[in-house]
Amino acid sequence: MKTIVATYIFTAIVFLGLDAVWLRIMSSRLYKPALQGLLAETVRLAPALLFYLLYIAGIVVFAVMPAATPGQALWRGAGLGLVAYATYDLTNQATLRVWPVMVTVADLTWGMLVTGIAAGAAFAACRVLLLR
Repeated sequence: MKTIVATYIFTAIVFLGLDAVWLRIMSSRLYKPALQGLLAETVRLAPALLFYLLYIAGIVVFAVMPAATPGQALWRGAGLGLVAYATYDLTNQATLRVWPVMVTVADLTWGMLVTGIAAGAAFAACRVLLLR
């Protein structure tokens, strides 16, 4: 249990840190110009918190814990990121009047990178700090 909690914490630190930087940089450069009237004025904290809690658990369960090496965790995370971000973006592209392809491409790329890096880094940190 201690290993799972530690893995969750390591994953959360990496994922949340990287995602905060991405959103801070890309919000005004990509999302606001491309999605104009679709964005809420302010972030709704409850759904955002629920997303992060669930998604980080998904990274731990589907990418970090089953991996045998940091590289395996990275690739599993990248695959999970692609599927998860594609689910959101491609559904939006299929159902909304306006959902730019540029946003989908950026999100899918980011989802793969951030999820893969978070999974690989969490695996490596656990191996070093918990002697996994």
